[in-house]
Amino acid sequence: MGKKAVHFGGGNIGRGFVAEKLHIAGFEVVFVDVMDSVIEQLQKHKEYTVTEIGGEGEKVNKITNYRAINSKYNEAEVIEEISTADLVTCAVGPNILKFIAPVIGKAIDARKDPTPIAVIACENMIGATDNLANFIKDSKNTPQDRLSSIHDRARFANSAIDRIVPGQDPDAGLNVKIESFYEWVVDKTPFAEHGPPNVTAIKWVDNLVPYIERKLFTVNTGHAAAAYYGHARGKRTIADALEDKEINEIVRECLAETSHLICTKHGISKEEQKEYVEKIIARISNPYLEDVVERVGRAPLRKLGRQERFIGPAAHLAEQGDKYDALLGAIAQAFAFVDVEGDDESKELGKILGSTDAKGVVEKVCGLSESDKLFADIVKVVEQAQSKK
Repeated sequence: MGKKAVHFGGGNIGRGFVAEKLHIAGFEVVFVDVMDSVIEQLQKHKEYTVTEIGGEGEKVNKITNYRAINSKYNEAEVIEEISTADLVTCAVGPNILKFIAPVIGKAIDARKDPTPIAVIACENMIGATDNLANFIKDSKNTPQDRLSSIHDRARFANSAIDRIVPGQDPDAGLNVKIESFYEWVVDKTPFAEHGPPNVTAIKWVDNLVPYIERKLFTVNTGHAAAAYYGHARGKRTIADALEDKEINEIVRECLAETSHLICTKHGISKEEQKEYVEKIIARISNPYLEDVVERVGRAPLRKLGRQERFIGPAAHLAEQGDKYDALLGAIAQAFAFVDVEGDDESKELGKILGSTDAKGVVEKVCGLSESDKLFADIVKVVEQAQSKK
């Protein structure tokens, strides 16, 4: 019997990154989603293409050997597929993990295979798989008398993913355009005696934290800073924004601050981190990606969260008495990203700024308290944003 992976999320990351790499590794991929249109398209078409875009040109990969199930109507079928799979992955967004946990929990509990299933959440979130595992282990989703033996049926591994998926052509259908560079790093320690799944695209490591934080505080921080400054100055794409010398310099200042944190916290050399920063700036500056600033900046409430790309490193730098001025500027631009068409979180942020005092906004949106050294500076940022509304 061939290898099988069940993947939750039929979006661009799911089809264009996770499923592509699983297909190349020889897995049959079973897509699970609740979006009728996506599932119907996957069921109707037996192949789609992933076009990788890089400095050396384009490479087209054809993806086949997949099926698709709508979990909204076919939960029992999803449970059966997971209970006999080798691997479960997801790319649904951090806020959706709690909704996919019940069916995964039921499937794990029904598993008979002596080899535990591997569960890997592929989200832009620190500890995403841990978060999913906590939902799965909740008493509503797994019988409490089965918790002590869940380790025999499933192993949960955190991951760090890095690949830019730009806006897609309106008539692309299932086909995905994506950058050629990627990084998929996964913690191998949960698999111990069984060994991790054989996915050639995955880099298996013993300590994932440095990879997660380096990616989040370099790629995501730089990308979002360019988006928010670009939006404020009327730029269309990230490439357009970074062609602006002033924005380019500001983004580099942000990454100099996060680089200082990464090097001091994780022992990464300044030279290695500098090379990484230059590679990232070159990637996000690629004009062929056509990466629109509003797409990159969307969901500002999440991006202003306590463990996220701006507040996370700034809070740590503040606690150790180091500089975070450039990050403060980017945070100010993020708070100005309100009432953007098609972005519900940006509209909600505008409502929060208009109805809550500055301290309340910082507590609610950023997860900071008055005992945090960063708190007072973010309050000032919010007060300035509120004065402009």
